[in-house]
Amino acid sequence: MPEGHTIHAAARKHDNMLKGRVVNLSSPQGRFVEGAQKLNGRECIRVEAYGKHLVYRFVEHYYLHIHLGLFGRIKVHKRPIKDAKNSVRVRLISATHVIDISGPTICELLRAPEIEQLIDRIGPDPLREDAEPERVFHRIRNSRVPIGKLLMDQSVIAGIGNIYRTELLWRQKLHPDIRGRDLNQKQLEALWDDAALLLNIGAKKNAILTTDIAIANPSKSREKFNIFAQKACPKCRGPITKIFINGRRAFICALCQKQLPKR
Repeated sequence: MPEGHTIHAAARKHDNMLKGRVVNLSSPQGRFVEGAQKLNGRECIRVEAYGKHLVYRFVEHYYLHIHLGLFGRIKVHKRPIKDAKNSVRVRLISATHVIDISGPTICELLRAPEIEQLIDRIGPDPLREDAEPERVFHRIRNSRVPIGKLLMDQSVIAGIGNIYRTELLWRQKLHPDIRGRDLNQKQLEALWDDAALLLNIGAKKNAILTTDIAIANPSKSREKFNIFAQKACPKCRGPITKIFINGRRAFICALCQKQLPKR
């Protein structure tokens, strides 16, 4: 599943292509015909991301909501228009580009009350300027759930996926089994700031970069991780252990990420 930086990168790209322009929509696959007909020929006001959710805002308070899920894909083509594949759920055509979205978990038409309900369900997003990190801190401070699970709860904090979870916890020297309530304010702020830093770099490069060298020289780097799917810790040289959190694989360095004593 794409992590938040990928969705924000797509939103920025699509916003440049569609904002202020009349957009023609269709559903070559046939599973979004009614929604496409209602959106077809409307001016796009803005394209933005909320965590892993893409929202295309149109005039008269019409919204296209996309969540790619595990199998969704987006392809962008410059005009002239080519025939769409039968797998394309929704096609958006501007004066200059064609955007094809295939296999999304969610592809739906929303109106104003529904989009507000959706946004209310999504936790603060470190990549958004209007994010309220104190909401995240409050949820975590009042939870007995381990931080490794909380970071993947999109209603707590939006946009963090499996790789970022592993890398953030290692960078902050936090074991994923530490309960949310056992983290102090300084640790929470550092975790949020680091998430904002890494996700912003990821959105700009459209690649996950978490090592200090890659962060210092993002223009020269492709995806680089510290411990995700690695054999040895770059700091202590100790072995990296693979664990599973809610069925998803994660990685820890037992020497750098110590568990707190149980109380």
